[in-house]
Amino acid sequence: MKSAMRIAAVATLCAMAGACAHQASTDKALTLSGLDPDNFRAKYRGDSTALYTLTNANGMEVCVTNFGGRIVSVSVPDRDGVFRDVVLGFDSIADYFPENNLSDFGAAIGRYANRINQGRVVLDGDTLKLPRNNYGHCLHGGTNMGSFGWQYRVYSAEQPDDTTLVLSIESPDGDNGFPGKVNAVVTYRLTSDNAIDIDYKATTDRKTIINLTNHSYFNLSGDPEKTVADDELTIYASAFTPVDSTFMTTGEIAPVAGTPLDFTVAKPIGRDIDQRDCEQIKNANGYDHNWVLDTAGDDSKVAATVYSPASGIVMDVYTNEPGIQVYTGNFLDGSVTGKGGHAYQQRSAICLETQHYPDSPNKPQWPSVVLNPGETYSSHCVYKFSTK
Repeated sequence: MKSAMRIAAVATLCAMAGACAHQASTDKALTLSGLDPDNFRAKYRGDSTALYTLTNANGMEVCVTNFGGRIVSVSVPDRDGVFRDVVLGFDSIADYFPENNLSDFGAAIGRYANRINQGRVVLDGDTLKLPRNNYGHCLHGGTNMGSFGWQYRVYSAEQPDDTTLVLSIESPDGDNGFPGKVNAVVTYRLTSDNAIDIDYKATTDRKTIINLTNHSYFNLSGDPEKTVADDELTIYASAFTPVDSTFMTTGEIAPVAGTPLDFTVAKPIGRDIDQRDCEQIKNANGYDHNWVLDTAGDDSKVAATVYSPASGIVMDVYTNEPGIQVYTGNFLDGSVTGKGGHAYQQRSAICLETQHYPDSPNKPQWPSVVLNPGETYSSHCVYKFSTK
């Protein structure tokens, strides 16, 4: 009888241990936004990827992967104090790989954000030939398979504290046709007043061109099933750079007054977005333009503001850059499934990419993007969140 009791007790203990082990395996430590860091641990072309979490005393959370320097999630409180993830992205690192999805969700873009006409630049008499991956132009440094921009590369990462992530990348001379070995550092800081502060620095050993930005897709409602059409947008810019039917800037700087591109006073993003009698709206299938900021490089002044009436979340953008590219997700079409199984539909997000103007290397009348040896490229962008 005693032997039978011992056997039963051992069996019970084993069952309990098994249940505990199963519970431990299923109760993974997820981020506030619901991400599993294990899903971001992988190797890509021999380099290790991971997910890094930034938090502040207010409970705000920003998750970033070193694959492409991408912001994966941004959890901020709405007007009721409920935390909402306000950027589009994926639940696992594999979905960010270009073999699976050619996307720019959340990425640190380099070497040159936006477009360069026909992928050609003359620099000191030499013609640079760059990847042509968008209507015959070089977009975001070249993103074709086999000739990736930085959004498809693995950065080295260091996280000195809970609020800071430092990512670095070395781009060799001739990388995608760009001259000079460039060393770049992108620093993400989550501030005490709920702002994502992004600082870019770069140096080169040979004269080159550079233009870095962040390509996060924001939906401040926190519901990617909603479009951003009802969100109110303000852009502190009295002019923009018109584009042709291939999205290439014409070289003109035109006033926004009297056009659907006038956001000097807040208005819903969707109010004028379908005015097909406007050539610029027709050319871009909505908004996909560079605005010439009135802030004149003063990053203490607000460059743009987005407000979601649905959530009460406000995002102010600050930058020392002369321009901001605003893109309203015109070419999202539901074919890409992101976080939580949501299919990302047209205009389910807005991008606000602080930068120099598109094709600046071929337009000497615009602010220069040339970086020389001995100089340090510096760009600054802040996305600050609040509610009303």
